[in-house]
Order: sequence, then structure tokens, then C-alpha cells
Amino acid sequence: MTKTLTAFVAAAILAYLLGVVFISQGNIASVVGLGFDVTLSQRLQAVVHDATHMLTIYLPLVAASLLVGLPVAYGIVRNKPQLRMFGYMLAGCIALLAIHVIMKVTLGLSGIAATRSISGLLAQGIAGAAAGFVFCKLTQPSVSD
Repeated sequence: MTKTLTAFVAAAILAYLLGVVFISQGNIASVVGLGFDVTLSQRLQAVVHDATHMLTIYLPLVAASLLVGLPVAYGIVRNKPQLRMFGYMLAGCIALLAIHVIMKVTLGLSGIAATRSISGLLAQGIAGAAAGFVFCKLTQPSVSD
């Protein structure tokens, strides 16, 4: 149980951090598209700012989506162990895509500006897939199990 909880926390934090990096850089890409120059220092400052200021809003959404997606994946991959890695990565990807699509459908808006484009939305899916990968690796049954 501790192994699973640790893996879940690590996966949620990774998805959050990657998601924030993709959000920050997506927003900066829009600024650059307007003709402004953005330095590497400003890009890093934006990531740090977003990571610290989105913590109470975005991290719970990410964690909640993974809290639904990863157990569903477990229910499937326990019967198909050869699909374990693919299943967890797909579940993480769909979980993060789902939070943005659900917000758009229910609220009529994209709460995260960077997810208004298909590339920004897919980047969030990549963050979720990375979380699924980490969860899969950290919960890998050991030889003694």
C-alpha cells in the first residue's frame, strides 16, 4: 500500500510539474508570436511563478484525474499484464486530457489558456502519460512479490 501511495504521489507531482512547464511555455509561445522577445531567464521565471501559483488549483485537479484514471487502468491491466506499461501511460494521458475537455464542456471555457490549442492539449496528455510511466515503474512487482 505504501509503495502504491508513494508511486501515486510521485506520478501526480511529475504530471503537475510537466503540465506547468508545458502551460508556461505555451503561454510564452503566444507572447513570442506577438513579436516580443523572451529570454531564457524570463522563461524560467515564468515556470517557477506558475509552479508556485497554480499549486492550490491545478495540482488537485491533476491528482483527482489520476485518482480516477490509474485505478481504472489497474482494473484492466491486472487481467492483461502484458499491457501494463501501455495501460498506465494511456490512463495518465486520458486523465489529464479529460480534465481540460470536461472543463471546456461543463464550464464553456478553457481554464488553462495553453490548452486552447491542440498542441497545448496534447502536451498535457504527454504529462499524464509520463505520470503513468512513473506509476507503472514504481509499482512494478519485485521478484520477491
